[in-house]
Amino acid sequence: MTTRNTVIRSLHDVGLAVWCGGALMGAIGLNGTANRVIDSKDRAATASAGWARWAPVNAMAIGAHAIGGIGLIAANKGRVAGQDGVAANTIIKAALTGVALASTAFSGWKGAVVAKAGQFPADGAVIPSAATPPEVATAQRQLRIAQWVTPAVTAVLIVLGAAQGEQQRPTQVLKGLLHRS
Repeated sequence: MTTRNTVIRSLHDVGLAVWCGGALMGAIGLNGTANRVIDSKDRAATASAGWARWAPVNAMAIGAHAIGGIGLIAANKGRVAGQDGVAANTIIKAALTGVALASTAFSGWKGAVVAKAGQFPADGAVIPSAATPPEVATAQRQLRIAQWVTPAVTAVLIVLGAAQGEQQRPTQVLKGLLHRS
């Protein structure tokens, strides 16, 4: 490996870090803080406003990660094809990236249902009360689970990316190429 891929690797890694960190901070910090808003009619609306402000940054982070990931696959196509374990890691990462994209889209969809409802009584950002409209309550219950999927899956992607970095050590490349032969 004689070529440096600093820009595409940075797009991949920083995009993924922002995606993971933003989802985790939103679930813990934003939704958790919204739960403490005194007027129960403002709790979900407060969280929705915060998520709406975050959405463009999140979209840019996902785009940067995707561009970086595609660039890294292209730059390392020989290792992906020839080094034992690299293709499997790449395929798993691609599948999990799809899961993270789906969970992000699902959360955005359900979040839009909550945001569209405006102000309504709720125990928290993703915790309906008995007075929460039924459709919105369902969306909140789904979000209460979904809010953890994206940070969990993107954290696994970070670990798999670290494993790929380890696979690029000269001794690992040699061992992987010899094992594959």
